[in-house]
Amino acid sequence: MNINAVILGATGMVGEGVLHVSLNNPNVESVLVIGRKSCGVQHPKLKELIHTDFFDLSCIENPLKGFNACYFCLGVSSLGMNEHDYTRTTYELTMHVAATLVRLNPEMTFCYVSGEGTDSSEHGRTMWARVKGKTENDLTKLPFKAVYNFRPGFIRPIKGMKRTLTFAKPLGALYPVLKTLLPSHVCTLEDLGNAIIAVTIKGYAKRIIGNKDIGLLGR
Repeated sequence: MNINAVILGATGMVGEGVLHVSLNNPNVESVLVIGRKSCGVQHPKLKELIHTDFFDLSCIENPLKGFNACYFCLGVSSLGMNEHDYTRTTYELTMHVAATLVRLNPEMTFCYVSGEGTDSSEHGRTMWARVKGKTENDLTKLPFKAVYNFRPGFIRPIKGMKRTLTFAKPLGALYPVLKTLLPSHVCTLEDLGNAIIAVTIKGYAKRIIGNKDIGLLGR
């Protein structure tokens, strides 16, 4: 299977890693990165589309056609945000992009990176987890070929990447210890990228994919 993927969030740590893995995977034929600013990567497989308003994609619909995968790694921290604003930048933005993509590419596999602790009930105490849970739930209702929701915990970054979060660098060195003590709560960014590509090609029985499954799929 040849994958032609749209990636959002490539200027963040997770998105940069997923892009890196995708560009180096022989099953990925082409990648279109959509972002508000350049991801700073050049590659023969890669095209980049700079677009500032993700709530209005009408002027870029033509370039969005012809893809069979979307790797949605875009996200913001909920720190300091109220629920209304976080819902708009997380739930509403994601759903608007997804609704546009499924209309243009109904055979697309949509992979959404949320996070460990996401609340599928939508009624828990933690605001970000409720919003992410609603996002996951409503994505699965869209008529994509398939939707997979990835819930990584601590992610060991890929060495040499530019977007690695400051706190992740020292913790990355402790990954072998964390993997031994907390195997259900950690994964590597390579495994996450490989797992996303694996479900695009082969599918998977689970629609919510946690750290253990990320490790299995990413090998």
